[in-house]
Amino acid sequence: MTSGVDSGGQTDSLRILRGQKALVTGANSGIGKATAIRLGQAGADVVVNYVFGREDAEAVVKEIEGFGVRAYAHEADVSQEDQVVGMFAHMVEQFGTIDILVANAGLQRDAASVEMTLDQWRKVLDVNLTGQFLCAREAAKEFLRRGVVPEVSRAAGKIVCMSSVHQIIPWAGHVNYAASKGGVLMMMQTLAQELGPQGIRVNAVAPGAIRTPINRSAWETAEAEAELLKLIPYRRVGDPKDIADAVTVLASDLMDYVVGTTLYVDGGMTLFPGFATGG
Repeated sequence: MTSGVDSGGQTDSLRILRGQKALVTGANSGIGKATAIRLGQAGADVVVNYVFGREDAEAVVKEIEGFGVRAYAHEADVSQEDQVVGMFAHMVEQFGTIDILVANAGLQRDAASVEMTLDQWRKVLDVNLTGQFLCAREAAKEFLRRGVVPEVSRAAGKIVCMSSVHQIIPWAGHVNYAASKGGVLMMMQTLAQELGPQGIRVNAVAPGAIRTPINRSAWETAEAEAELLKLIPYRRVGDPKDIADAVTVLASDLMDYVVGTTLYVDGGMTLFPGFATGG
């Protein structure tokens, strides 16, 4: 009689992605790292995409392999079409297919709008929006080629776009970032509308304030954190694991009827807390 615990130390009931193949972009740090590890913990084989920091990516691979699944690191700039196409071709060669794409890679190049350079504008849009489109396009091609495999998943494939609360909350000084995430919202919904009839689920996760390197200045001191908490009704700053858990469940068959939806994981930031005592 089996104990119900697999070689990775997880009970079978928690392996909700067993046998699936996942790719996470920007997975060597922050939210991407936590998500890649969580998907592996849930039973998926994982491709850890990165553009800089190979040692960090390999460390993530090693941790994922500790759950008894396969993983490897792949260097690719998601804003470059040839590199994206090559990354997906290599994944199909190594893993046979892809079941889950988490389009997470993103960056900021902050400046006041009147001081923002065209290069700053283009870089953020190229990575945050065009990069997600290129990855989603290549994933969808493979989903359509393979179709539904019922013993693996009820869906032909799952795409989770990493957005932000700033897809609906304006953010002065970050016009390129806010525009890119607003674009992710409409891109995600349009892809969901187009691909849903083929059994492909496209959704998004929109983090609020999360403790990652990209926004360290907002939470690393007690004073900065106190100011940030004024924007969060739940009164805590999120951790990458909060997002990783949400992505994992959203990519599983537990959420099979969820299509074209943004899951806000923000401690209530989108409740506009300034109106709790005003208005």
